[in-house]
Amino acid sequence: MNIPHSYQLFTAEGSRSLDERTINEFGIDGFTLMEIAGTRAADFIQHQIESDSHGLFICGKGNNAGDALVVARILSENGYTCSLLFVSGTDSLSPDCNKNLELFRSLNTNNIIYASFSGLPEQTHFDFIVDGMLGTGLNSNIREPYSTVIDWINKQKALVFSMDIPTGLNADTGEIMGSAVIADFTLAFGTLKQGFYFSSGYELCGEIIFCELPFPSKYKNSRHFLIDRDWVELNRKKAHQRAHKYDGGVVYILAGSSGLTGAAILASQSAWAVGVGAVVLITPKGLLSIYEKNLPQIIKKTIGSEQSNCFAADQLDAVLNIINEKPGVVLIGPGLGRAKETVEFVRSFLSRYEGNVVIDADACFAMNEGKLLSKPETASWLITPHPGEFSKLSVTTFTTDSIRLSTTQEFSTENNIITLSKGLPSIISTSDGNSMITGYDTRIFSRAGFGDVLAGKTTAFWLIEKKGELAGCLALLDGKEKADNHILSSENTLEPLDII
Repeated sequence: MNIPHSYQLFTAEGSRSLDERTINEFGIDGFTLMEIAGTRAADFIQHQIESDSHGLFICGKGNNAGDALVVARILSENGYTCSLLFVSGTDSLSPDCNKNLELFRSLNTNNIIYASFSGLPEQTHFDFIVDGMLGTGLNSNIREPYSTVIDWINKQKALVFSMDIPTGLNADTGEIMGSAVIADFTLAFGTLKQGFYFSSGYELCGEIIFCELPFPSKYKNSRHFLIDRDWVELNRKKAHQRAHKYDGGVVYILAGSSGLTGAAILASQSAWAVGVGAVVLITPKGLLSIYEKNLPQIIKKTIGSEQSNCFAADQLDAVLNIINEKPGVVLIGPGLGRAKETVEFVRSFLSRYEGNVVIDADACFAMNEGKLLSKPETASWLITPHPGEFSKLSVTTFTTDSIRLSTTQEFSTENNIITLSKGLPSIISTSDGNSMITGYDTRIFSRAGFGDVLAGKTTAFWLIEKKGELAGCLALLDGKEKADNHILSSENTLEPLDII
């Protein structure tokens, strides 16, 4: 897929390498990059804060402080009162940081510079705070005096702007390194850090503002991307006008068992809501009356006898005959149950079916641990495990989100499949080495039935767009927007049907 460079996600090392190559190989010096970063941050702050305001710029010793000093100099020249606080004093500053301090001092303004936190008057009022203490290079827990300053910042009512990353947030894992600044805005310079979207990043970063720097595209080699509606829409196929309901294919859903029919209903309705021409629910005959009442727009195809209430291995040929009638994409898993005969059916089906399949819920349970079933050569699989299911499939304990990201990518590459790893964040990895990550709080999806809704939407979008990874991105974005609308309008009721 075509994804703009601005949606790439970088680790701390990746960001540092990009910065160093731009300086050492391309020839744009670090001071110039700092000036550009600070200028863009200052422009943004001026749109948020009135010019007669008083800001406190809290600085460490490195280039993160240098970025803050550029902002202070520009704002000071535009009517703002800017006080500087150097947490560890002004000795041993990085060269570019020290140069910017000299430039600030040369303005001959009435701005105040505090050499330590203890020198800050207790009653001084600040309209905004700029966090320029520690950047992406932090690799150990915060120590004094920084931890005290961080606690003080988090108690203030002033708006907080963090330079590049909130101090104390791990740029790779999103973990809090002892303590961390809670920012209202994070001004990300040149790269989006993957830690923004992992673990505590959601609570700490506030609104993330990307500030483009002149890093050459040839140096931007990350394989991780932020899912965003803008680039997703650019990759979509032109809308196809159907000549009849089967034109373009069919969504087939293998779902449901006694006591778990709700999953099949949710998956079928969500697939239908995407706009496909036909959804065919393949179900044990004993459950048909339930679906006839709840799914009038869905085509039902039954297998087994009047007493059948779950899938069994001896029904495989009947299911394949139905699916082979018309081309389409298959969803298998929602509410199937875990009866022995059903597990055997799932494993036999996946070993024989040669088309596109979304594997969800109980179908994930039926897979081998550590190594997937042998996939037919012409088949394409998109598997949608939640963290517990994925931990068993990959035989990996996910102690951090960055471990889950790397595992998802390795798992997809090794097995030649697409993996949609549900959780916070949700991750879509492909067999060619790319991963797409949600940039919003996916805990809004933590409701019974949402996995079935997501699976139905993913299957339908795959049928329409012909690309499984794009289908997963669309389903996640669609789910977020519908969930947001539902939360805002439903007052916590469950009608209309969940987030469809």
